[in-house]
Amino acid sequence: MTDMIIVLVTTSSKEEALSLSQALLKDNLIACANIVEGCQSVFNWKGAVCNERESLMILKSISSRMEEIIETVTELHSYGVPEIIAIPVLSGSLDYLSWVEQETQRESF
Repeated sequence: MTDMIIVLVTTSSKEEALSLSQALLKDNLIACANIVEGCQSVFNWKGAVCNERESLMILKSISSRMEEIIETVTELHSYGVPEIIAIPVLSGSLDYLSWVEQETQRESF
């Protein structure tokens, strides 16, 4: 088991995802963000079924940074209740895992 996590966040647009990613990178809360445009989300919201095009952020970080990630995304996100969920990474390339650890431990710029 590693300390690395994958954090999933959906956004209303690619631009919002880019903005959030830059804020998270600036504070070394994440090592990397992948942005997948054009995902289709179908969900219940306030008694109605919604069908929305969104962008999906796949963030690489460590578990000790999760609370700060939640705070930053919640503060900057356009949604009142943004999706912010973490998945533990069980194993991976030691070089990559070390890089994620290093990038999320450095001092902020």
